[in-house]
Order: sequence, then structure tokens, then C-alpha cells
Amino acid sequence: MTDKTETAVKPRNEDASPIAPKAEPETARAASTPPPPAPPKTNTRARRIGLLVLGAVVLIGLIAYAVMAFTAPSSEETDDAYVGGNIVAVTARDGGTVLALHADNTQQVTQGAPLIDLDPATTDVQLSAAEAALGRAVRAVRSNDAQVDEAGAEIAQAQAELSKAQNDYTRRRGAAADGAVSGEEVSHAADAVATARAALNLARARQAQAASTVAGTSVYNNPQVLAAIADVRQAAINSSHMRIVAPVSGVIAQRTVQLGQKVAAGTPLMAVVPLDSLWIDANFRETQLQHLRVGQPVTIHADVYGNDVTYHGKVLGLGAGSGSAFSLLPPQNASGNWIKIVQRVPVRIALDPAELKKNPLRVGLSVDVKVATADRSGPMVAGSSPPAGAVQRSLDGGPQIEARIRQIIAENLGRGR
Repeated sequence: MTDKTETAVKPRNEDASPIAPKAEPETARAASTPPPPAPPKTNTRARRIGLLVLGAVVLIGLIAYAVMAFTAPSSEETDDAYVGGNIVAVTARDGGTVLALHADNTQQVTQGAPLIDLDPATTDVQLSAAEAALGRAVRAVRSNDAQVDEAGAEIAQAQAELSKAQNDYTRRRGAAADGAVSGEEVSHAADAVATARAALNLARARQAQAASTVAGTSVYNNPQVLAAIADVRQAAINSSHMRIVAPVSGVIAQRTVQLGQKVAAGTPLMAVVPLDSLWIDANFRETQLQHLRVGQPVTIHADVYGNDVTYHGKVLGLGAGSGSAFSLLPPQNASGNWIKIVQRVPVRIALDPAELKKNPLRVGLSVDVKVATADRSGPMVAGSSPPAGAVQRSLDGGPQIEARIRQIIAENLGRGR
């Protein structure tokens, strides 16, 4: 009884390990464990064939890439390229008040189309005053011709007076020898001869002075008339500036003028962008310029159309310097710590006008450019060529003002000429 109680209250030793079962013999365990299944020979063979095929495909791809790299023409690419174009500014040549606007932003205009009308009241008055001054100049030339004729008549009169005085002096001197007249009367006759001779010289001088204003000229090339004609043309030019027309064909942009606005000479009013003469300015890194030449073919993809539209062009020339060299604040690498930065140089690329007409572009759009540099026979610097577009001749009234000038001269010249 005592032994059972002690056995029941005896605490269990937690750290004590349980009694390990008796190990079975190795031979018995091996006999009881079934052997693993052998791998099938078919899977191993297929895996080996797949690895061989994959290796062959990779090898063929590497060979094809190497062949393309060595046989395909070399090229240079950049996505730092943008559409460029002329932005023709339309400014007021003379001041005035805006009376009418004939075009607005996004509208297409042709060369010579009216854009803005300014108040022509002041210029019309100036033109009328210049025409009146031309008439006075023509009449002044006629007056100078009359003065020449008048001086000739005065010479003839002075010659007659001199001849009369000389005859009187001769007769009185003969009579004085006979004692018929006094010596005082002879002296007076001599004085009359001297006075008549001085009057003749004065008449000749007046004739020379009058002739100097018209000598060697006609009414059409007289200096006074030419100056008046120039004033008429200047007034006609100022009057023509009251109607502002499109200098080139294109699309209106940047309109800032409003109706009723008083503008001064030189005020920017709007701009015209000729979209038929655009180009590409591609900014290549300086490490890409080694093989770029003028005339190399170029393929362009615009972001606005994606890869669906391909433009073809050619290299026109390389810029005269990097973009940073022409910036507002050029870098000064001589001071401070210097870190080399790869510069970019703008390369101008011409576009095919037919492709540009079929798929229009806009100034400033982003494009991707790829230049084929296999042909390197061209120069790096473009030759001299005129800028795109044409120079607009200043309006001077045209043949209408010339006809008006001839009419004014004829009206003031008189029937005798």
C-alpha cells in the first residue's frame, strides 16, 4: 500500500528523456522500405532535346544579329528632335486705329490677303497735301521759264537804251566841238551811256540767274518737281500701310490686336506660319556627329501620327554651335568645379513637300529621327543658299500712284508745253 502511494505522488521529471524504443536492425528497415521508382528515360531525353533546340535558336539569333550588324548600313538616331518653321511677324508699319480684322488664329490665309485695316483719315490728308505741293512745284517750274523769257526782254530793252545813249553822246560830243552844246550836257550824255551799260549787265545777270533754275532740265526731271513727286510717293506708301496684308501664305497664330486698339509703328499684331515650308531640328549628341554628312537620307516619325506615317528627308546641315553656346546664359566652364557634359548640336533636316502636304505638321511637334550614315561622301558644312520664303516688296501704291503723278503734272503744266 505504501509503495503504490509513493509511486502516485512522485513528480514527473520534465527534463528526462522518454525511453527510446529499441532500434530495429538496418537489414529489417531496408527490407520494409520500398525502393524509389526509377526516372523514366523518355522525360530525360525530351529535356535534353529541348535544351539543344534552345541553344541552337540562341546561336542562330546571335549569328543573325552579327550578320545584320556587319551588313546593314549604319545609322544615328535621336528622339530629341522637333518640327521647326518660319514664324513671320505681322507688325504695324505706321501707327493708327484698328478698324477691321479679317483673319484670326488657326485660319488659313494666302499671300496678299487683307489681315487688318487701320484708320486711313490722316494718311489720306497727307496724300492730298503732297499732291497739292506737286502741282505748286510744276507751276513754279513754269514761272521760272517765264522769268527766263522776261530776263531776255529786259536785255533787249537795256541794249536799246544803251544804243540810244551812245548815239546821244556821239551827237553831243560833235556839237560841243562846234560850240553848239555845253560841256555839261556832254558829260550828262556820257553818264547816260554808263547807266545804260550797267542796266544791260544787270539784265544779263538776271537772265543767267533765271536760267540756272531750269537749265538742263524739263518739268519731269526738275529738282523741285522730283522732290514733290517723292513726297507724293511717301504719302502713298503711308496710305498703303493702313491696310495690312499677309506677307506669305500660311496659318494665322499669336493674334494680339483687338478692334479699336490704337497701335504704334512696330507693334506686333499677329504672326503667319507657312506650314508648307517646315523642317526638322534634330539635336544629336556630339558623339554622334562623326559620320553625319549633308545630303544623307533621313526617316522621320512624328508623335502626332505614330509609326503609321513615315516622312523622308535629307540632312541640310549642322548647326554652327551647340545649343548651350547660343543660350541666354552660356556656360562658363573655366571657373569652379568642372564636370564634362555631352553637348548636343542641332542638325537641320529637310522634309518632302509632298509628304508634308499629305500629312501636315505643326511647329514644335516632337519627332523621332533616324539618319542613314552609310554614304559619307557629302560635306559636314552646308553650302550657301537663300533662306526659305521670299522677300516682300514694300507697297508704294503701284501703277495707280504713277498715273496720278503724271495726271497732276499734265494738269499744272498748261497747254503750251
